[in-house]
Amino acid sequence: MALKTILSKQTLLLAGLGLTLMGCQYHASETAAAQAAVQPQGVVETIHGVQVADPYRYLEEESDATHAWVKQQQQAGHDFLAQLENKQAIVDRITELWNFEKVTAPTERGDNTFYYRNDGLQAQSVLYVKNKAGEEKVALDPNSFSTDGTVALSGVSVSGDGKIIAYGVSKSGSDWQQWQFVDVASGAKLGDELNWIKFSSAEWSKDNKGVYYSRYDAPEGGNLLADVNFNQKVYYHQLGTDQSQDKLIYERPQNKDWGFGAEVSEAGDYLLISISQGTDSRNRFFYKSLTDANAPVVELISELEAEYSFLGNDKSVFYFKTDLDAPNGKIVAVDVNRPAKANWKTVVPESSDPIASVAIINDHLVVSYLHDVLGKLTIFSMNGVKRQDVELPGKGKIAGPYGKRSKDYFYYTFNSYVQPQTTYKFDFKTGESSLYAKPKVAFNPDNYVSEQVFYTSKDGTRVPMMISYKKGLTLNGENPTLLYAYGGFSISLTPRFSPANIAWMDMGGVYAVPNLRGGAEYGESWHQAGMFDKKQNVFDDYFAAAEYLIDNKYTNRSKLGAYGRSNGGLLMGAAVTQRPDLFAAILPAVGVLDMLRFHKFTIGWAWTSEYGSADNAEQFPALLAYSPYHNIAERDYPATMVMTADHDDRVVPLHSFKFGALLQDRQTGDAPIIMRIESKAGHGAGKPTAMKIDEFADIYSFLMHSFGLAVPSKIGG
Repeated sequence: MALKTILSKQTLLLAGLGLTLMGCQYHASETAAAQAAVQPQGVVETIHGVQVADPYRYLEEESDATHAWVKQQQQAGHDFLAQLENKQAIVDRITELWNFEKVTAPTERGDNTFYYRNDGLQAQSVLYVKNKAGEEKVALDPNSFSTDGTVALSGVSVSGDGKIIAYGVSKSGSDWQQWQFVDVASGAKLGDELNWIKFSSAEWSKDNKGVYYSRYDAPEGGNLLADVNFNQKVYYHQLGTDQSQDKLIYERPQNKDWGFGAEVSEAGDYLLISISQGTDSRNRFFYKSLTDANAPVVELISELEAEYSFLGNDKSVFYFKTDLDAPNGKIVAVDVNRPAKANWKTVVPESSDPIASVAIINDHLVVSYLHDVLGKLTIFSMNGVKRQDVELPGKGKIAGPYGKRSKDYFYYTFNSYVQPQTTYKFDFKTGESSLYAKPKVAFNPDNYVSEQVFYTSKDGTRVPMMISYKKGLTLNGENPTLLYAYGGFSISLTPRFSPANIAWMDMGGVYAVPNLRGGAEYGESWHQAGMFDKKQNVFDDYFAAAEYLIDNKYTNRSKLGAYGRSNGGLLMGAAVTQRPDLFAAILPAVGVLDMLRFHKFTIGWAWTSEYGSADNAEQFPALLAYSPYHNIAERDYPATMVMTADHDDRVVPLHSFKFGALLQDRQTGDAPIIMRIESKAGHGAGKPTAMKIDEFADIYSFLMHSFGLAVPSKIGG
């Protein structure tokens, strides 16, 4: 978890009279109440001249009928999973692997150094502070916020002098945050509280007397988890005052879909406002001088034409990472006193590798690239002269760099699918990295393999995929395999370590992650190739990955599982409806599954910049063609576990409810269609450790059952 977080641009009805579950008999009669509670309602609409059925529209409503259905489905899903053999063995192995100390890269403010640490199995990681003398103490312990770990620390911003912490709190995984303040020295909580905040951090003023932040008005519809969110505004809050007295800095009532990310320059001389429009990767950029209280907000970049990420400034010269005329990204310098594009200077030009992130440290530009999805760090002078490539510990993901312009060092972390996150410190004086923090884990990474392959998609596009497994695996086409993917919103799936994945490999499993179009692994052009009416490319890339794994004897159709979350849940919906023959089990998690109505709830309207909108007559046909909910037919479907949570106000659970109900109704085969509905949980952020472990154990036991394989009574060790 970063110290400064801005969220940017995610039923059980068994067919037949009975189903044998690893030696247990589960009867359809046990779900009679659930079946009776959810009969199609027959809603039919005409959209752009096309009749569209929505048989489970009533599950969108907050009603007694919906609540009863959810309760019944939740219990039925729980009962199904509880009967699967040896789930506890999976829980035990994941717990053993998860139980190691995890420490993040440090962040320095004033004389204090801040970092997160989790002793191993704590529900939430704890924020620690170490003073100049090296004395350590707890700064914030989110485990004390609730008894069950479902109240999470959703964001932290430390004042420049390191004396006060602003922190956001989220309940049950909701995107809604309440921001509070605590004195670092005494640990005393201040009286200030900021409410109705989503998708915003708190940015300290140079004098450390207050914060800039963005918030919405209180919802008027009465449903905090489903009402749409428009008209975000930027405010300044002075410590010691009530939120009602906060100063409105900027709003745009004529553009209700604009979102504002506020940032204060390192020197404290400017307020930088990045303006998003939905989840579009492009943004506008305005600024306000903080040296003059009456200075207006200046529209430096007023057109939605490209991405502009502010990096830092030398007085009136602003540095940006942008993809303007450079899909892989470049770094430009803009003098705000001479803002015409003709005066812009390219400092670091576009290269064949896309830029993942940039930081200005020690008066250098430290650039993190993706080279075929894997991390690469390069250091340039402020005028663009290359100094060196940083020697990395291996092939994997680089997070960071983390540092300040005034420092002559920075931190970065490295991990892969089989190597846990390790922190390194780079010293500009020596030009070398040194180990800062390495975890001690209950397995030997050398006993596992994570390899990169390339395969060809339906239209001939070359797509990379990482495949991880335990050494000694035989390519006999019989290995249980989990294919995880995302493919959207310019999000790159770079290698990420999870103890649960090691447990899967210990069970003989293969874990595969393809880098589908729609992400940013190869820059903005790769993203655009999976947007709007090109969304089918994402699905085709995924199906081609599955076929590669089968053709190359990693697995076969009877032992191949599909899993994805949020936008990846949409991908799973497409797998269910387009290629049910290709998988033995499919797990759509917190998925966007109704592509005709997603924009009518919470922040869903923001995704129209990625998917399009059914309100648009030209975009409607493509959405209808692949919308998972609207393409469920009567046929045999593979085992499916539809996963959601009752407090998900990002992708509201009605998507999963309607999809699961209709899929159950139209299943003609014997494979189970179940719902896994979590309570006091949201889209995924802030989920406590025990809940994460239980979720993975349910996923793996469901997969192994669907593959017809027994889970061993003891795993690994």
